[in-house]
Amino acid sequence: MDATFVNEKELKKMDPVFGQLSFNDHEQIVFCNDKDTGLKAIIGIHNSVMGPALGGTRMFNYNSEWDALNDVLRLSRGMTYKSAITGLNIGGGKAVIIGDAKTQKTPELMKKFGEFVHSLSGRYITAEDVGMETSDMDLVRDVTPYVTGISESRGGSGNPSPVTAYGVYMGMKAAAKSQFGSDSLAGKKILVQGIGHVGEALVDYLAKEDALVTIADINKQKLEEVSAKYSAQIYTGADLFDADIDIYAPCAMGATINDDTVYRINAKVIAGAANNQLADENVHGAILQERGITYAPDFLINAGGIINVYAELVHYDKAEIIRRTENIYNTTLEIIDYATKKGITTHQAALETAQNRINLRKLENSRLKS
Repeated sequence: MDATFVNEKELKKMDPVFGQLSFNDHEQIVFCNDKDTGLKAIIGIHNSVMGPALGGTRMFNYNSEWDALNDVLRLSRGMTYKSAITGLNIGGGKAVIIGDAKTQKTPELMKKFGEFVHSLSGRYITAEDVGMETSDMDLVRDVTPYVTGISESRGGSGNPSPVTAYGVYMGMKAAAKSQFGSDSLAGKKILVQGIGHVGEALVDYLAKEDALVTIADINKQKLEEVSAKYSAQIYTGADLFDADIDIYAPCAMGATINDDTVYRINAKVIAGAANNQLADENVHGAILQERGITYAPDFLINAGGIINVYAELVHYDKAEIIRRTENIYNTTLEIIDYATKKGITTHQAALETAQNRINLRKLENSRLKS
């Protein structure tokens, strides 16, 4: 077939994994299927140079299996750089389960997923992500030791969401210091999009600092609860990207900074918990830079969760978890400064910093083998 006339759909059929735009030299992609439980999952191991791949499992009702594959590829890649830039000796991986977490998740499904994780013999260690709870990780733990984020009663670190939120809060303060000259968020108009476990915890931190918090979410009941609890304003406009705000904190799904929104957003700082916030990290990162908007790289400032569950593997205490998460503030300032000096985007600066650490470890590993 003449390649000139091959359309995108045909290319996907020809190269279902390696041909994906999100494929980034991933080491291993595992497709998991079980008829009895209805499990359909994909595990992505991006890079294990720094150690076994650690990353959460997300359960989401994807529009298609292609969307699920694209998501796990992007997420697992992000985990590699998240762990590297945070100084953790762990690789990057992620898993997605296709389905509605509210109606299709069962104990049997979670245990079957755990069996698939176990079959990888520790190359991938799972944890909690969107659509998952600590109790789900406990079910996985029933069939495999290769899981973190289990309940404290079973020797785990529990729900990582509060620590994730604390890291985002630290990163946001650093970005504010760079953009506004002060890291104080008092009086700053901040829009938090997505008020799940992490988003709500972030709202708590912001409210305690007297920020002017506006919240947005598709769950109306949750909006009312969080609004009443933290005196946050509910966004009622037609399009939140037209909102008059200082800081935008995306804490739901990724790619909210895209061709449609990147020129319209009014915020001067973007700092949130969502993964892969830039639909195209090169194009949209550059546009944000041109517009003078400070972007705190997502895989840097949302690393609190991985710091928290990594502690289960190396056995350091809560005080050390908080210290490492708090250091996200300093790392964010360093990345912004590095980006300014080199004339590159903050996203590029963060990627370079993380990749440099991976390259150094790869060189060390090669020397040890020789």
